[in-house]
Amino acid sequence: MADLWADVYDDAKLLEEVAPIAMDAALLQGVVMRTKESPNSSDAVNFAPFTLLPSPVPRALFEQAKSVQEDFNLLVDRLSQSPSFLENTLSSAIKVDDFIEQLFKIYRHVLNEGLAQTVFLGINRSDYMFDCRADGTTALKQIEINTIAASFGGLSSRTPAVHQLVLKALGKPEEAATIPSNNPSLGISRGIAKAWELYGSPKAVVLFLVENVQRNIFDHRYIENELWNRNIKVIRRRLTDVYERGSLDDKKCLHVDGYEVAVAYFRTGYMPQDYTEQAWEARLMMERSKAVKCPDIATQLVGTKKVQQELSRPLVLEKFLPDQPEAVSRIRETFAGLYSLDIVRGGLDGKI
Repeated sequence: MADLWADVYDDAKLLEEVAPIAMDAALLQGVVMRTKESPNSSDAVNFAPFTLLPSPVPRALFEQAKSVQEDFNLLVDRLSQSPSFLENTLSSAIKVDDFIEQLFKIYRHVLNEGLAQTVFLGINRSDYMFDCRADGTTALKQIEINTIAASFGGLSSRTPAVHQLVLKALGKPEEAATIPSNNPSLGISRGIAKAWELYGSPKAVVLFLVENVQRNIFDHRYIENELWNRNIKVIRRRLTDVYERGSLDDKKCLHVDGYEVAVAYFRTGYMPQDYTEQAWEARLMMERSKAVKCPDIATQLVGTKKVQQELSRPLVLEKFLPDQPEAVSRIRETFAGLYSLDIVRGGLDGKI
C-alpha cells in the first residue's frame, strides 16, 4: 500500500511542529495511562502510546473486518460449548503448558459439577495485518482473536478525535473528515449491561477483575463510567480479594464484600503471572458460581493459539457452522499460515 502520509514523515520540521500538538491532544482527549513510576496512582499520568497519524485502511477490508466479526463471535460461542473439541485440541498443550493445564482442571471441575451459569457474555477482539501481495492486491489476515481482557476499547474511543485534530493542524481537513467514528467502550458497556439485566437481580453489581498493577485504568474507566450512567454499580477487585472476601451461597450466587455479583468482567487472568495459589482458588469459586463471567473459562480456552490452528484444518469450521456456509467462507478467507511446534516424524508439523 502506498504511504498516504509520506509528505508528512519526510518533513522533519513539520513533524517537530505537529508532535507536541498530537501529544497535548491525546492528554486533552483522555488517551492516557498512569506512569511507570506511579502505576497504582492517578497523581501522575502520561499519554498512552499512539500513532501520530491514522493508519489508512482500504474500505473493502474495513467492511470485511466488521462483517466477519459476527461470524467469529458465533464460532467462539459454539466452540465454547464443545468439551470434546476443546479436550482433543488442547490435549498436547495440557501436557507441556502448566497454565493451560490449570485452566483445564477448573474447566473439568465445573463440567463435572454442572454449570450454574445460564447467561454468557463474550467480548472478543480480532487482531489483523494486511497481506500486501506482489500483484498489488491487499488481503486481510487474522493474527489472533482475544477472548479475555480485550483491551483499549476505552482509549480507542477517544483516539479518532486526536487524529482528526492532528490532520486539521496539518492542513488536511478533508482527510480528517474521513476518519470513522469509533466508540467500542459504549458497545462493551451495552453488552455488560445486558448481561447484568439478564442475570435478573437489580441490586447485584458488576465486578471488574483487575491486575495488581493498574497503569491502564483509564481504559477501564470509560467502560465503567458508561455503566454508572446506567445506574449499574461497579466494584473493582483483584483475584486475591475475591479469594479473601468472596463466597458462594447455597444458590451458587457469588458474593464479594457483601455484594452479589451479576457479571464478573475480567481485565486480568490471561497470563500465568496473574495467578497465585489463592488466585486459582478464586477463579474456581467464580467459575462455579451463577455469575456471568466475561469470559467463562471455556471461552478463554477457545482463545488459545492451538484452537486457532485447529480451526484452519479442512472441514473443522464446517463441523461447527454447518448451517452457515457463507460464514465459513468469510472466516477462512482471513486465515494466515499457522505452524505447530509439535514434533512429528522427526520434524516440525508443517503449515496447515
